[in-house]
Amino acid sequence: MAKLLLSAAGLLCLLGVAWGADDEQLVREVVKAFVANYNNGDFKNAPTYTTDDWVHINPGGGITRGRDEGLKEVRAIHKTMLKGFSITIDNVTVHFVTPDVALVDAVHTSDSYVTPEDGVKHENERQIKTYLIVKRNGKWLLVLDQNTIISNP
Repeated sequence: MAKLLLSAAGLLCLLGVAWGADDEQLVREVVKAFVANYNNGDFKNAPTYTTDDWVHINPGGGITRGRDEGLKEVRAIHKTMLKGFSITIDNVTVHFVTPDVALVDAVHTSDSYVTPEDGVKHENERQIKTYLIVKRNGKWLLVLDQNTIISNP
């Protein structure tokens, strides 16, 4: 009887690891989809990987709520200051808060750009982006992202 219980417990643990690995890969795919849309600037696939109530927090601390408003903001900035701009993922860490909530920290390196308000040129800037990704109706979706520039002392 004890062997049967241990075998069952071991099988459940293996299944849990497999499910977690699959979920982690699906969460990483959401991040990759966001970065791909970020790099081309059109965000045309955003409805497939964001929630309707997606919240976007830009590096300046501006908060935009709702997918429609968020898309207006990111598309506008990618037509001006960030036109042709791209980021490269350096590393990604996925933390599961619950089975349906993942917190992702991703360090990115960016292309060069100039901020129009102060004329400062930013080159090879490192940024940490935090993504909150939730599982809704069996699908992993981006509900919040925040971008912070990593200062170089």
